[in-house]
Amino acid sequence: MNKKTTQLIHHPYAPPVGFASPAVPVHKGSTVFFDNVAAMRSRQWLDRSAYTYGLHGTPTSFTLEERIATLEGGTHTMLVSSGLAALTMVDIALLKSGDEVLLPNNVYGPNKAFTRTELAAWGIGHAVYDAMDAASLAAAVTPKTKLVWLEAAGSVTLEFPDLRALIRVVRERAPQAVIALDNTWGAGIAFDAFALGIDVTIHALTKYPSGGGDVLMGAVTCRDDALYRTLALSRSRVGHGVGVNDVELVLRALPSMALRYAAQDAAGRAFAAWCQSRKEFVRVLNPALPGSPGHEHWASLCTAAAGLVTVEVDPRFGTAQTDAFVDALKLFRIGYSWAGPISLVLPYDPKTIRGEASPYRGTLVRFCIGLEAIEDLIADAEQALRVLAA
Repeated sequence: MNKKTTQLIHHPYAPPVGFASPAVPVHKGSTVFFDNVAAMRSRQWLDRSAYTYGLHGTPTSFTLEERIATLEGGTHTMLVSSGLAALTMVDIALLKSGDEVLLPNNVYGPNKAFTRTELAAWGIGHAVYDAMDAASLAAAVTPKTKLVWLEAAGSVTLEFPDLRALIRVVRERAPQAVIALDNTWGAGIAFDAFALGIDVTIHALTKYPSGGGDVLMGAVTCRDDALYRTLALSRSRVGHGVGVNDVELVLRALPSMALRYAAQDAAGRAFAAWCQSRKEFVRVLNPALPGSPGHEHWASLCTAAAGLVTVEVDPRFGTAQTDAFVDALKLFRIGYSWAGPISLVLPYDPKTIRGEASPYRGTLVRFCIGLEAIEDLIADAEQALRVLAA
């Protein structure tokens, strides 16, 4: 090696081993080197015992997968590019033409959209059941039901279902079906999903695990080895992967996750209690709040609640007035997602997200509590409400 360009590429120096610090080392690369052809042919990535290609994992991504599995209470975790990618990965891996999937009526909107478009185009049927009525789920189950989605709490409207009753219905009436839970709200902290009998969870790591509003990532977790193999092989064939720099950010944020969850839980409950005192809101939704739909199910199962609060604005205030209220907020920023340091807010038309059968008549406004002082957030909401009195 006489040329410096070659020397720089094939440099012989290797740093000494033994460096230890709080940070997980960042290993990234698409190509993985093999010492010989025999090693190339024998290595297997599926059990995380070796490395074959960056898409299938590096020491850094394997470490995050193991830690998320511990958080969720599972055995196997697979990382994907977003929470929505986690949802669709489960659908793609477990469903085929002629199968049916069941969705709760308060399911995350993009999950419903994927089911109604892509899955329908592939010959996969679906039905929607009332998340708060186990009999509705029982009536929707058929021999073709292969996947049942649960959501706790419900998207936007935050109803907390009787998970035990819903799981019991599926086990009794559709033993062939896999039960999947969107566990982003509970985050592995509020309750133990796998102890209830859930087969697979998905988690938008974009939310609480990353905590900074600057990462897109999702995770799929299960306990059963055969189910893991089905999911993992499908994931590899579809080509799901994550950037290791993003993995580093989530690993760095995980140690503080429980503290952030607790802080936003406490602030969310305080904000919900304040909202109850305001005549402009006819309904305040947060599972930890007595009177909120499914509070009794939350109380029997959970030890915490995510920092989300949804209010139904008095129907006497039209869409334009409610939008003006949202626009008048200064600390709450208008934007999607939640669990970051900055509080967020969004208005929703209840008919758009729940259809004509929606029990809500006024515009819904979802507040996602950040890490600001709760007194400042309440003061911000109070000053913004003045536009409704104008």
